[in-house]
Amino acid sequence: MNDEIVTLASKRCRPCEGDLPPLATERVLALLPQLQPGWHLSEDGRRIERQMRFRNYYQTSAFINAVIWIAHQEDHHPDISFGYNEAHIAYTTHAIGGLSENDFICAAKVDALLGP
Repeated sequence: MNDEIVTLASKRCRPCEGDLPPLATERVLALLPQLQPGWHLSEDGRRIERQMRFRNYYQTSAFINAVIWIAHQEDHHPDISFGYNEAHIAYTTHAIGGLSENDFICAAKVDALLGP
């Protein structure tokens, strides 16, 4: 299917056991603008990351629990750190040592939690 027709958030992650190479830089740079502003590529180019702020601990923890639910549904797990009113989410595909489309699919699903 064509990426212009199917949004990232509507896709499902595919199992990745290290059988594919990480996405080429050109593909990463084409997918990144499909996410909400705030996502950026790590300095080493192996992760996409986003820092988010919330009103309080309850909203932060509710958000984190929703991200964990997405990770469980997609079987693709981010690195998460959070405090009272902020959360940091980082996606990479550990099996390939870099980025796969799964990282962008899950990031788009996180964006959907936050709304437009």
